[in-house]
Amino acid sequence: MAPRRQPDATSPPVPADTGAVHVRSDPVYVVKAQLFRVLGHPVRIRILELLSEGERTVGDLQAQLQIDSSGTSQHLAALRQQGVLESRRAGASVYYRIRDPRVSQLLAIARQILTSALSESHALLGDLADEPPARPARR
Repeated sequence: MAPRRQPDATSPPVPADTGAVHVRSDPVYVVKAQLFRVLGHPVRIRILELLSEGERTVGDLQAQLQIDSSGTSQHLAALRQQGVLESRRAGASVYYRIRDPRVSQLLAIARQILTSALSESHALLGDLADEPPARPARR
């Protein structure tokens, strides 16, 4: 059997025989993708923003979101199933809260990232607007 050739700087890397699981089926990446998928809906983001201010009833969330109870319940259930929210019952009311305060931090960081990107785009747009108009080519 020939010895395995050592790669040099120009040759492609030789894959290690690690028995690695494909990324799409790796449970860690699947769970992370599920979390981001559940966070990937505008109504759910708004629910989380509202709940970042404190615990709220389903009725209060429904009124703030201006969607029907069925839609509100489906979004809350998706967030609860993913472990993002907790609920408690007090009499006839069900209260929801964010389970881990880092979810609120994640939303704040996302806002900072988006604000930064939009600020850079706004600055670029301003630079473009300040440029003199292009002269037509002479024939």
